[in-house]
Amino acid sequence: MNSKPWKAIFDKYNIASHNFVQRPFVITAKQIKEATSHFNSTNEREVRILCKQDSGDKRPQIFIDNGLFLLPIKNGIYVIVKGEGYIDIPNITGAVKVYRSKLDFVLDTSKIGDSEMQHLDFAYASSLIRTFMKDDSLVLTIRGRKYTPKFSFKVGSQKINVESVQTEVDAGYEGRNQIVLIEAKNSKTNNTIIRQLYYPFRQWSHYANKKVMTVFFEKRGNEYYLWNFEFQDPKDYNSIKLVNSKKFKIIDD
Repeated sequence: MNSKPWKAIFDKYNIASHNFVQRPFVITAKQIKEATSHFNSTNEREVRILCKQDSGDKRPQIFIDNGLFLLPIKNGIYVIVKGEGYIDIPNITGAVKVYRSKLDFVLDTSKIGDSEMQHLDFAYASSLIRTFMKDDSLVLTIRGRKYTPKFSFKVGSQKINVESVQTEVDAGYEGRNQIVLIEAKNSKTNNTIIRQLYYPFRQWSHYANKKVMTVFFEKRGNEYYLWNFEFQDPKDYNSIKLVNSKKFKIIDD
């Protein structure tokens, strides 16, 4: 969790005494490098590694103790924010729904390997994504890394401005009336940073006039789990709400 280097960063810039109620603390990649230059391990100096805090329990202890989380706002610039940066991914306790693939043949290649991308592609090819979202018009149009436009939002009373932050969408589908963005995982996830859903949501809401929905996707064993989230207030990072969730077993023969 890189607690020691972040303690050194907090000490060097006196971050603990900052008034987070008024505004977040801005910190640059250059400052992080300078504060950690005396550490021997690459993992304790590399900005990319130090700033990767994808779940609440992966935060350095000083973040956990003070109710803080980290967000990128521009290339090489971050903000340390006070508030709730993460959302729990609830367990889906209902019965598994057996889903028969809409394809009339078996996809042999989908059974080779065990990557989150291939599981997502199989779920889409079988029309499971369309069925879950109740939209037969969805087609794959978005994939990979892109940079956000300018946008602003709030976390509590703190206003945050973002410009040209790199995002990555595992898959995005456009239909007649909506866009569906998917964050896919290949193992059980209990908690994730809201940013992974929020930044792409704001990005594609800027470029399109259609409703933008976000989906968290997992393959666990032979079951496919899907959670549909939406943001009730596009400018409020914490307005995320679970709309629907289901788990499926796909029959393709």
